[in-house]
Amino acid sequence: MRRQAEAFWLRSPGAGEIRPVRLPEPGPDEVLVRARYSGVSRGTETLVFAGAVPPSQYAAMRAPFQSGDFPAPVKYGYLSVGEVEAGPAELRGRTVFCLHPHQSAYVVPADAVVRVPESVPAARAVLAGTVETAVNALWDAPPLVGDRVTVVGAGMVGCSVAALLARFPGVRVQLVDTDPGRAAVAAALGVDFAAPGDAADGRDLVVHASASSAGLQQALDLLAPEGTVLELSWYGDRPVQVSLGGAFHSGRLTVRSSQVGMVAPARRSSRTYADRLALALELLADPVFDALITGRSAFRELPDVLSRLTAGSLPALCHLITYDGE
Repeated sequence: MRRQAEAFWLRSPGAGEIRPVRLPEPGPDEVLVRARYSGVSRGTETLVFAGAVPPSQYAAMRAPFQSGDFPAPVKYGYLSVGEVEAGPAELRGRTVFCLHPHQSAYVVPADAVVRVPESVPAARAVLAGTVETAVNALWDAPPLVGDRVTVVGAGMVGCSVAALLARFPGVRVQLVDTDPGRAAVAAALGVDFAAPGDAADGRDLVVHASASSAGLQQALDLLAPEGTVLELSWYGDRPVQVSLGGAFHSGRLTVRSSQVGMVAPARRSSRTYADRLALALELLADPVFDALITGRSAFRELPDVLSRLTAGSLPALCHLITYDGE
């Protein structure tokens, strides 16, 4: 049984490193997981890497198996897929998803891992946490049959929401982004694409995920009377400016926040966190989600990868991190 592992740490804002970790002996209700893949949640993790988490959000932003504290040094991340090497018999040898930071192997409680369905490739399963966010969002503001819906911001979360919206009967979905390269992703997801200047208006629901003031303003401007903007963006410590003049009051427009830290109120009495994550993994059986994985690097390259993602020199939706030659 391996007792040594390696983990990615943010040593200081803008500087990451790989550190050795000595693993404890797993207890009777714990599992030892050997990582195969992890995913970089680009929006959140680049904010963490840059040291841009505001002090007021340190507790709310804490990941389930985070070590250290913001701004640094901190071990952060929450999209890990691996194989159970030791633990309860029903889990040994199974591929599982865990909300764990980037680490080559780890010991966690057995109930902290969720089996990946055989219909879902292990690499695609790193998207489970992001698709779970999209599920929660559509519990917060579900579209009605035939609705006109726009998603502003074609990042990981926005694309995941668009992919799920495309499954709703009669719902017409448009994905809006400043990057014309996202048109190919939209086509793969089965939704329309538009640059900001060409976006359709009169929308019943707009999901905002661009993490920019301009994107939020456009989301409001695209709404039909009594429409809703569902705000999914995480801005860190950046101020947000938006105009609430014009049609905001006369049109009785709504801005509603959604955050994955709690199960949406509409399902809180009937669904647990585990139920929500299991549903996300079931939905990932659809190969359309492969369009969200736009690059891969070895674990040893992760410090440089996060530096480049944060600087914007490495474009990506979900960047896949591989372990042990995967």
